[in-house]
Amino acid sequence: MIRLRDLSLAPGEATDLLREKAERALRCPVKELTVVRRSVDARKKNDVRLVYTADVTVTDEKTALLRCRKASPAPTYRYAVPVPDRLPEARPVIVGFGPAGMFAGLVLAKAGLRPIILERGEDAETRTEKIAALRQNGLLDPESNIQFGEGGAGAFSDGKLTTGVRDPRIPWVLQRLVDAGAPVDITIDAKPHIGTDLLPGVCAGIRRRITELGGEVRFSQKLVGIESEGGHITAAVTEHDRIPCSRLILACGHSARDTFELLCKLNIPMAPKAFAMGVRIEHLQADTDAAQYGAFAGHPDLPPADYSLAVQLPNGRRCYTFCMCPGGEVVPAASEAGQICVNGASPYKRNYVNSNAALLAAVSPEDFPYDGILGGMAWQRDLERRAFEAAGGGYRAPAQTLGSFLGTPHAMDRVTPSYEPGITEVSLHNVLSPVITGTVAEALPLFGRKLKGFDAPWAVLTGPETRSSSPVRMERNSTLQSPALTGLYPCGEGAGWAGGIMSAALDGIKCAEALIASL
Repeated sequence: MIRLRDLSLAPGEATDLLREKAERALRCPVKELTVVRRSVDARKKNDVRLVYTADVTVTDEKTALLRCRKASPAPTYRYAVPVPDRLPEARPVIVGFGPAGMFAGLVLAKAGLRPIILERGEDAETRTEKIAALRQNGLLDPESNIQFGEGGAGAFSDGKLTTGVRDPRIPWVLQRLVDAGAPVDITIDAKPHIGTDLLPGVCAGIRRRITELGGEVRFSQKLVGIESEGGHITAAVTEHDRIPCSRLILACGHSARDTFELLCKLNIPMAPKAFAMGVRIEHLQADTDAAQYGAFAGHPDLPPADYSLAVQLPNGRRCYTFCMCPGGEVVPAASEAGQICVNGASPYKRNYVNSNAALLAAVSPEDFPYDGILGGMAWQRDLERRAFEAAGGGYRAPAQTLGSFLGTPHAMDRVTPSYEPGITEVSLHNVLSPVITGTVAEALPLFGRKLKGFDAPWAVLTGPETRSSSPVRMERNSTLQSPALTGLYPCGEGAGWAGGIMSAALDGIKCAEALIASL
């Protein structure tokens, strides 16, 4: 089979034309054609294209490959779950049922190891109700919210599955998601996403598969202790139970602050790391489409437009957009009482009025106003408390227009803030640290040059966005175990080894593979 790249169509052209284009490129008849990748090329606003990669079969592959530079042999590798030589003396334990814990659990279950998965939050259906109560009534459940519960923080986001990592396990992850109910389009889209409306059901589907294979997911089970003997883990302790184990994958997520504090008390090696904080910026999705697609904006063959922007300032500071949510909304992401932070989300169809993205300033341990391993975490908490107080409580969020943020007051008369339970107009300079607001303010005009209208005065800034990634990194050795505690596998975003749904899922698989290798 041949993989053929760069087959392009104009919006409105039928995909049936791909076979004709493939035959022209290969200069021979094509027997079968299967699309394996689809993307949008909007670099030329007067010639936006839909670009496809396809696997094709022909009679004489060798000759066809010689004729076409865009062709190469189709990859044949298919990921297979490794099988252990023996079963452990105790079932392996996974802490956290976000993307890392979920896929670690799926691999261990397929390997016949019947993992026990401990999740401090609740199942997806109950969790959905708790998040609705926060959005509608300002009622926060510290153990079941956008950060904690089945699916982790990613389950109530845009559900983006993009990653900068090239890994042969990715197709396997995508297919498992489809098997659990995700749209089949995620297997071919260059920027796949599931959507916050579909993700809870997909997460529940993966949980059902794990239990069918002999695994177990226990909700409302927060880790409060880890027992060990002679440098080897012996048990995981929750508020309700003690589970003997010799192997534990710790996939606690980037907001498990009490778990970080526990690990410090246990002298588990970890260090503060660089991350980023800032605000969410909202535009009208129609304006984002116009900026990216030009005259093609609104064409039914084109998805709602997105963007990814970054700039290095003369002073060395870095500012960038992250987790851009086309046709989405800004949502409350708090997990501790009396604190507020925000995130972004989109439904699968991305059909809401606004687009939003995190607008972040990179910060490093040298910037932290607090010392120690958890200095970045303490800074997050401080900013979130200040934001809660500035907005007047009730989990309202502080917000202002971009023009007002830059010193030229502008009314919120074009972009309506999407955040619930609501916003309070205040100066974000009085909420966030100068190192953050100064970086964002200097970067905004530069972003406006990259994307028309990005720095429009009517854009809305809502904050703070503090949970872009973990403020710590847990050390691990070549076997992916903690160098201080044999059998403990720090994993995923919370451990500082991933950033996003897909990279966390991949790290979960790698930790599961390392655990299996130890058997």
